[in-house]
This record gives sequence, structure tokens and C-alpha cells, in this order.
Amino acid sequence: MPEPSDAAADAAEPSLEEQIAAYQREFQDLDPQVEQVVSALQRLNRRMNVAYGRQTATLGLSNAEWEVLKALVVSGAPYEMGPGELAKLLGLTPAAMTHRIDRMANEGLVTRERDETNRVRVIVALTHEGREKWLEAMRLASVFEEDLLQDLSGEERQLLGQVLTRLLRRVEDAQPDADGRLSDLD
Repeated sequence: MPEPSDAAADAAEPSLEEQIAAYQREFQDLDPQVEQVVSALQRLNRRMNVAYGRQTATLGLSNAEWEVLKALVVSGAPYEMGPGELAKLLGLTPAAMTHRIDRMANEGLVTRERDETNRVRVIVALTHEGREKWLEAMRLASVFEEDLLQDLSGEERQLLGQVLTRLLRRVEDAQPDADGRLSDLD
């Protein structure tokens, strides 16, 4: 007889319709339209994260490394940040950030050097190789994303983007400290 965790892993996820029907059976006040939107967004997010993780893995990058590369690129040229800034931005402890930077420096994706103007401060900088890895990940992601949205017209894409941005703003306004990390819930 399989262990419960094995049985759970083998069980297929119910369809959205089946999930909503089960929720309605147990909680009669449920709005099925709201639940369909929220459940679809959750499933889409989970599956997209898996797809992105597979893509970065083909490049020899972990999701954790991708997050650092992304943060450095978004910071703008010269693509530098302090490890404390990175840790805070990514919701990591300083020790976890140090470990991540060590690994990435050994792989040639970033450098870590003392700030010449403030010898106490360390600067983490994106290398040419790190930027190339980021660009290749972006190329793969753009192909995946174009395929994902291929059935939507330009107008539908624009409308979807606007609606999702409104939802995101509502959550951000209601939970301004919930920057996408669950560390406060661990």
C-alpha cells in the first residue's frame, strides 16, 4: 500500500470546475466567478513558475540565481547593489544572501568587491557572463510568453494587462508589506 504522500503525488489535480464545485459544497457562500478567477490565477502562476524554472535550469541557473541577476539588471547600469540591499529586496537573510553571492561569484555571474569610497561596504556587480545568462533567460521566457498569449489579440492582451495590474495594486494597497515573499508566514 503506498504511503499517503505517494498517493497524493499520484492523484490528479481536480479541474477548476471540480474544485469550485467541491468548495461550493462545503462553503455555500462562495462566489463561483470569483473563485474561478482566483484559482485560475493561482494555477497559472504555479505552472509558469515551473516552466521558468525549467528554462533557467537549461542555462545552468537556479531560480535563486535568476532572482539576483534580475535584481541587478533592474537596478540599472552599472548593475551593482550591496548584499544587504539584495537580501532585503529578495526577502532573504544576510547569511542566505552571502551563500547565494558566493556561489554566483564562483560561477562568474557576479563579482563582489569592496567599495573604494567606503571600505566597509561591499558591492555585488553583474559580470558580462551574468548579463549574457540573463539575456538568454529573457529570450527563452519571451518565446514561452508569446506562446502563452498567442490566442489573445493585441486589445485583449492590453485589457488583460490592465485588469491584472488593477488586481495587483489592490493587493499591494491592502498588504503593503507583502512584497511577494511569505517569510512572515513561515
